[in-house]
Amino acid sequence: MTLERWSHLALLVGVSLIVMVANVAFSVLYMVVYSYWIDPGHDNEYYQGHIQIAAPYCSIIAGIPLMFTAGWVVSGWRQVKFAVKPAVVVWIAYALIDLAILLAAGITFRIGVLFVISIATKLVAIYFGATYRIRRDNRMLERAQSD
Repeated sequence: MTLERWSHLALLVGVSLIVMVANVAFSVLYMVVYSYWIDPGHDNEYYQGHIQIAAPYCSIIAGIPLMFTAGWVVSGWRQVKFAVKPAVVVWIAYALIDLAILLAAGITFRIGVLFVISIATKLVAIYFGATYRIRRDNRMLERAQSD
């Protein structure tokens, strides 16, 4: 594997980490909104318990547009015939990192089911983001060639 390929792979893993950080930031934002405007006045343990339940759902909800965007962005970095592959690499890196974190934290059956749902929705989102970009770029190229 050449240095260029390693650097490209590192960049794709970096994109997956950015998506993960943004996903966690969404959960934090949700907790701020929940604790200040939806259900204020409880002690810290109450909110800690709530985020333990809400975080997997936040990951699913925020992960769909985040992964769609990641797929759209990284698919523009390569030639059109290889454009979906970088998106899939981002998804694989995200899935492996997320699974490692869950295994280290101690995964339950409920969390495992939510993990599968979350990862499946992220795969669909990143695939559609990449293919949408490819179709859009192809249409633009065809228009430019016909003019």
